[in-house]
Amino acid sequence: MPSYSRPLSPHLGIYRWRINMVQSSLHRLTGLLLSAGTLALSWGMLAAAAGDHAWQVFAHFCGSWAGLVLWFAWIWAMFFHLCNGIQHLLHSVAWDYGPQHMRDRAKHPSYWTSGWIIVAVSSLLTLTTWVILTVQLAGVLA
Repeated sequence: MPSYSRPLSPHLGIYRWRINMVQSSLHRLTGLLLSAGTLALSWGMLAAAAGDHAWQVFAHFCGSWAGLVLWFAWIWAMFFHLCNGIQHLLHSVAWDYGPQHMRDRAKHPSYWTSGWIIVAVSSLLTLTTWVILTVQLAGVLA
């Protein structure tokens, strides 16, 4: 094999990170988090069926700081995964099946700024859900 100087393959250090690259990774990670949250919900259902002591253990975990952080993250992951999936579907339809002017718009930088909208909408939906749950648990709406 000749030992002349060859160019190196592109490395992650030379790429300009954009929101859609982060969204792709977060979509996979939120899928994993949703699986873990579903297991926690299953634990809650089994605890409810098992009796008072098992339910008290589950309720104590959910009321702890760690439990609240995990449930908050799980709800955000659910909304982010949902919104990001809808965005991906719309991008795919516009790119693959849309008319030519839609395909050209997909190359415009503003097309990718919708990623920040997804982050904002999923955060807003999460906060709204937590406000509603907090108010209901406080007995105001119940």
